[in-house]
Amino acid sequence: MNRQTFTARSLAFALMSASSFIATGAMAAEMVVYKSPYCGCCEEWAAALKASGIALRMENVEDMDTLKAGYKVPDDAWSCHTAVADGYVFEGHVPLEAVNRVLTDRPDIAGIAVPGMPSGSLGMGEDPDASYDVIALHKDGSQSVYMEIRP
Repeated sequence: MNRQTFTARSLAFALMSASSFIATGAMAAEMVVYKSPYCGCCEEWAAALKASGIALRMENVEDMDTLKAGYKVPDDAWSCHTAVADGYVFEGHVPLEAVNRVLTDRPDIAGIAVPGMPSGSLGMGEDPDASYDVIALHKDGSQSVYMEIRP
């Protein structure tokens, strides 16, 4: 294969991949990450999302309790930061795979959460033995396991 053919095929593949990605709805218009100005792990989580191509902006909020209540995040699902994108709430250190799955599949839920701050979750350090659940927050207030993270 010559250089011109290779370049043409590479460009065609890139364009098809990009249009397929956009057509699935995987790209949020913009994610807004609300966090306490005193929390640093939120920055790590946001940096990982940015590196994956998700457009986002950070907003420091003094009263996270009121913000979480406004987005109807159940108390037992709370974590350190709350993000919103495309009508979904992403509470805490949600793995990138789960964020992309929600933005692509567009399930009929209010959002997803990783309660607390589990060691090894995105932004909470490297832990090959990390084990936690990503919780689906249903519009009726109920919850279920959306994704299991296991070693």
